[in-house]
Amino acid sequence: MHIEAPGPQDTHWTRIVQLYDALLELDSSPIIGLNRAIAIAMRDGPATGLAIMEELLADGKLNDYRFAHAARADMYRRLGRVEEARSAYESALALTSQEAERRFIAGRIAELTHRIR
Repeated sequence: MHIEAPGPQDTHWTRIVQLYDALLELDSSPIIGLNRAIAIAMRDGPATGLAIMEELLADGKLNDYRFAHAARADMYRRLGRVEEARSAYESALALTSQEAERRFIAGRIAELTHRIR
């Protein structure tokens, strides 16, 4: 779906959500659920995706999954909820050992810190 779209704004997010729905019928993995929530956020807005992410994180199965915290942080950032975004990025950073990811997340935290001042 991403390859077929000229740009992110042209991506058929409804179809991607449908594909995640079908995948969830085969495998109820919380990671698939997270990816579905991200697709819903792209289709319906960050608040809608965040609500689904919060439900997924509430059961604790994604607590050690850095991408869940990073995705939640991005939703908070997109909603202008700076403190919550920073906290979620810090959770992701604590779980990240790859240097490129650490630099990216640290950069996001620095951007948010700059916004607060």
